[in-house]
Amino acid sequence: MFLEIITPDKKVYSGEVKLIQVPGSKGSFEILNNHAPIISTLTYGKIKIIDINDQVSFFEVKDGVIESKANKIIVLAESA
Repeated sequence: MFLEIITPDKKVYSGEVKLIQVPGSKGSFEILNNHAPIISTLTYGKIKIIDINDQVSFFEVKDGVIESKANKIIVLAESA
């Protein structure tokens, strides 16, 4: 899956990932390969990413939106 995390200031992350876990406004959830299309709002919390080399990264975000469709994920965050 290809992931981009973007804030108003800059692109925070761009690359291939195996998993992303996000703080959804109605609870935390994960997106894996071939996930059904989804759009959700995010709240303050941590995004967990596992990339294709099994490296784990965390990004703290403050509010935002996530869209996942056809193994392309875009996170628009107020700050990260």
